[in-house]
Amino acid sequence: QVQLVESGGGLVQAGGSLRLSCAASGRTFSSVAMGWFRQAPGKEREFVVAISRSGARLLYADSVKGRFTISRDNAKNSVYLQMNSLKPEDTAVYYCAARQAVGPFVVPSEYDYWGQGTQVTVSS
Repeated sequence: QVQLVESGGGLVQAGGSLRLSCAASGRTFSSVAMGWFRQAPGKEREFVVAISRSGARLLYADSVKGRFTISRDNAKNSVYLQMNSLKPEDTAVYYCAARQAVGPFVVPSEYDYWGQGTQVTVSS
């Protein structure tokens, strides 16, 4: 069982930055692939970025390449999403997800565990 809790969301002006965190419970963090997804009102959950179990392979959505960076710290059982140059279209609830496999995975249905989400709002 993997339990995930996101934090770090908030309100920011366009061009600003936010750093999201996802903390995992237990001692299994190093054995899971992780991903970040987002969902805006009226839209489907959208892939943002994913990282493999070892952290060696990363996949980014085209819409966030060059602006967002994923990283993980196994000692702290956490994965992070650094978001720079934020745009209003980045506004959404952001979720972290995990799967006990190598990964990375880019489809929501490929993940087994999800956090509760954290709201990110980018004003014009």
